[in-house]
Amino acid sequence: MSSLNQDLHDARNCRETVHQAPARSYASGEHCFGVCLFGFAIYVEAPSLEVMELLDRCVFPSIPRTDIASSSADLCLRVAQDAHEFRLYRDDCFVASAPRADQLMRDLIDCLDRGFVEGVRNLSAVHAGAVLLGDRALLFPGASHSGKSSLVAELLRQGAICYSDEYALIDSEGLVHAYPRPLLLRNGGREQTAVLPFELNASVASSPAKVGWIISLQYEAEGSWNIQEVSQGQGLLSLLQNTPHVLADSPHIVGSFRRAAAGARCFEGQRGDWSDAVSRIMQLALVA
Repeated sequence: MSSLNQDLHDARNCRETVHQAPARSYASGEHCFGVCLFGFAIYVEAPSLEVMELLDRCVFPSIPRTDIASSSADLCLRVAQDAHEFRLYRDDCFVASAPRADQLMRDLIDCLDRGFVEGVRNLSAVHAGAVLLGDRALLFPGASHSGKSSLVAELLRQGAICYSDEYALIDSEGLVHAYPRPLLLRNGGREQTAVLPFELNASVASSPAKVGWIISLQYEAEGSWNIQEVSQGQGLLSLLQNTPHVLADSPHIVGSFRRAAAGARCFEGQRGDWSDAVSRIMQLALVA
């Protein structure tokens, strides 16, 4: 059995004990929590326990909760309620309103994404699906709505460990860290649903890893799998083309991304159906 096959086999065997939902309880009347990820502090507030549970599910659910004052947080997310609607605020600025709190969760996750990427220090972001296969990270750079989430979800079902379906966070040494928000899956419809990795029988990566593969795929509805291996320089370009950072403001990210691509096999091309693509991706990883 190859090393990668053995790692995936071991991961599947331990799922019943490792892949569990985070268990939390809140005191009556306690409708706020704090969470700190890579030194970035977030304060979250809800008008009721029911809304609190929604927010708890959407804001880095695998990260322990802590006491953070709103005045000292880097980002404040608050849902308020009156007789007619729920309203979402970011740092006391109105964002959106809806008849039901769950209809605000997509806006809340967008606020979380933007606030975190703008404010986090010592890490650089790439729009990419990212999973751990064996001891190496697999990245799918691509814009939002390019099918990254479907690919990540199926790879998790196949035994991979989750880094993110939206951002790969890369440090100065080129290692990938988890961005542990829920996956956003459409499941055949237009509306996105927040899905936690444990609901796919998977877990969130707890440590960084070197990049093993960078695969840039364009989706073609009537297309088929057609990719080619490219240089690490082309892999670096793919990372740079998909970062939300402005290069002129953050020139250091070029070095971080170059170190990330330096040890990776890089591919680009097109894919058709996501299930066929995942099968092909697993074959690439197994022969690496």
